Amino acid sequence: MDNKRIILIGLIIILGLTAFGCRGKIGFKKLFSKEDDLEIIRSDEHEIEITEEDGMRKTVLYFQNNEGFLVPLMRKIPWEEGIAKVTLKNMVDNPELRETLQHTGLLPVIPAGTEIKGMSINEETGLCKVDFSKDVLDYDSEKEEENFIKGVVYTLTEFPAVKEVQVLIDGDVVPALKYGSTIDKPLTRENINLIGNLEEGRSKVLVYYKGNEESDFEYFVPVTIPTLAPMANVYTALDLLFNGPPAESGLSSDIPTGVTLHGVEIKDGTAFVDVSFIQDVAMEEEATFNGMIKNIGLTLSQFEEVESVELLIDGKALEETGVDFYINATIPAFANEY
Repeated sequence: MDNKRIILIGLIIILGLTAFGCRGKIGFKKLFSKEDDLEIIRSDEHEIEITEEDGMRKTVLYFQNNEGFLVPLMRKIPWEEGIAKVTLKNMVDNPELRETLQHTGLLPVIPAGTEIKGMSINEETGLCKVDFSKDVLDYDSEKEEENFIKGVVYTLTEFPAVKEVQVLIDGDVVPALKYGSTIDKPLTRENINLIGNLEEGRSKVLVYYKGNEESDFEYFVPVTIPTLAPMANVYTALDLLFNGPPAESGLSSDIPTGVTLHGVEIKDGTAFVDVSFIQDVAMEEEATFNGMIKNIGLTLSQFEEVESVELLIDGKALEETGVDFYINATIPAFANEY
């Protein structure tokens, strides 16, 4: 009798596990079926910055300029559940978005007519899967293809919950796009606006230069540059900034001609940047110094140990040189705002 009872209990347990397993498989298949949207999960629960304007969230989106550089742009968009999906919708090319961006000189990176069919975010792994309609393939060059992929990846990874992105088209994982970009595996942030050959360098740094000066809207462009330094470091990054952008890049900087870099030292989170004015630079202009500080701060923002910047002139603090106006020394939260 006892043996029969044990066998009966065992059968009940097995049947229960089998039924649970079947439900799990069915649920997994449904999540990625072509007929249903991917499950929308909040991607911003770690940090939600709501502005004083009720219901608006400061969100960084990526667009491209006429030279083909990706540009981060903070915009305030209405907050709602599934804010990451809403953000991508705000990047799809359409007449209204073109009109909004007209003053900036920037252009959308997601082709017109594209639908964001669904999105899922695994909170444990940080993997975001985003499903686009096939209209997303309506671009005309290799650079536009690269900017679409990187623009989406960099925009989604601005959300703290997202670490990597898997792109799907009409529910399918596609091995490669029409100009050769491979998207069969999850993608992470890598080499935005690369200038140079990575194989010729031993490390790489991110330098922020100014975009096209022909536009009334001034903006900064993050550029990846290979270096011969054994590892990325603050001096190499600033040295590249002070030496100016690569030739024929169409970029500039807020470091005035005639200002040279002596050195940089980090103490208690502050980067003390020592410079010299070797020509007649307008030292009395507040905008000159704040522009320099912002340009330096953005470039140093890639280094976690740097929290603020203090400018020195020939080893002396600014107040010792007669500069008595306000300098914003904090690392900027956003490169560009619009």
